[in-house]
Amino acid sequence: MQADPMLVALRRGLLEPLVLAAVESRQRYAAEILAALREVNFPAQEGTLYPLLSKLRRDGLVHHEWRESPSGPPRKYVLLTDAGRQQLAAFREHWDDLTRMIDSVGR
Repeated sequence: MQADPMLVALRRGLLEPLVLAAVESRQRYAAEILAALREVNFPAQEGTLYPLLSKLRRDGLVHHEWRESPSGPPRKYVLLTDAGRQQLAAFREHWDDLTRMIDSVGR
């Protein structure tokens, strides 16, 4: 069964705010971000996440720091900047507005 293109586009648009939300309360490295997304049944791939993390860093929404790993090479931990917190808050406000519109239109 093929996915509805409208829902695929919506899901693609939700990836950025979900990644921001995933690092809102604690720093995480990419594998932890992917695990958090999969935990809520959001399909995400490494091949999509890494370029997005680079874009978010270029846009000043996240910052990263390298930390030693207890097993293997150092890991790049991602955290929100103040601009990232503002962006996430703006998304949540917009999402609430959209939800109210969907719930009330046609009633």
